[in-house]
Amino acid sequence: MSITPPPEVAENIAAIFAERGRRWLADLPALVAERCAAWELELIGAPFGGGTHSYVAPVRRADGSVAVLKIPVIDPENLGEAAGLYCYRGDGAVRLYEFDSASNSLLLEWARPGTPLLVQPGFPSLEGRPENIGRVERACALYRRLRREPVGVPADFPPLPEAAGMVAEWVAMFTTPKPHIAQVIPPALLDRAAEWCERLAVPDGPLLVVNRDTHLGNIVAAEREPWLLIDPKAYLGEAAFDAGFLVMIQVQSDPNPEHAAAVADRTAAALGVSVERARGWAFMRAMEEIAWSVEDDQPDDLRLHLAVAHALA
Repeated sequence: MSITPPPEVAENIAAIFAERGRRWLADLPALVAERCAAWELELIGAPFGGGTHSYVAPVRRADGSVAVLKIPVIDPENLGEAAGLYCYRGDGAVRLYEFDSASNSLLLEWARPGTPLLVQPGFPSLEGRPENIGRVERACALYRRLRREPVGVPADFPPLPEAAGMVAEWVAMFTTPKPHIAQVIPPALLDRAAEWCERLAVPDGPLLVVNRDTHLGNIVAAEREPWLLIDPKAYLGEAAFDAGFLVMIQVQSDPNPEHAAAVADRTAAALGVSVERARGWAFMRAMEEIAWSVEDDQPDDLRLHLAVAHALA
């Protein structure tokens, strides 16, 4: 069996991670063989598609049960996956059976049939359409349940990234923006970003395990529970942090102030967080997407994210 990610995943890894990505792809077959030997696994199928920078494949364990072997290319966003899953302990998320800190490999529960709560097409997202309100509320109930203090994480696990680190990046990004970014962002939005960075730098409440990318594509149908979270982008931050991405992507379907207000009110209530903080995190996530769209030369995405930021401001 060829040990390589699906072509689109391999291409993305090579493009995004350059030489590091190409080395990772070259080393992958040996790493998979090493993990299979160490954890007594047998590959039983082709790798799963739908991801961006991980090798994910079904395996059979020594006791005859099945699981999923996941080997990611580590980046700042997925660094906390193992720690997050350890803290969840299978309560609303797939179980973490094994973790290898040297390679960041994970052995995970296989959530079957794995049908997403909502297919994630990219931007603009579908979460904000009226017919998906019930799905979003179901997701909010799950994300609310997943929030908890990080207790007992083994010392060799990578630490959870902190939401405060994102805020620090935004301060640099928007208080002294690069000229090509300053040219496309109206001064009023930059001023609003500076205000929110100052406010969000001080957490509102205890620091909990929260999620960076709260879209519905990573909540899938399973046998053990009706819905389980996979692929968490676990962070350490205030509870309202969970609302940022989820509010932002819902506003995309109709980026106007009235829709933004309704989405923020409904989502904050479902998550049990401050609607004002939810709007702040969502606004800053839209601003972040604006900067990335400029850097990546994606004019259509840029127009969308500018409209979302204006609606949330």
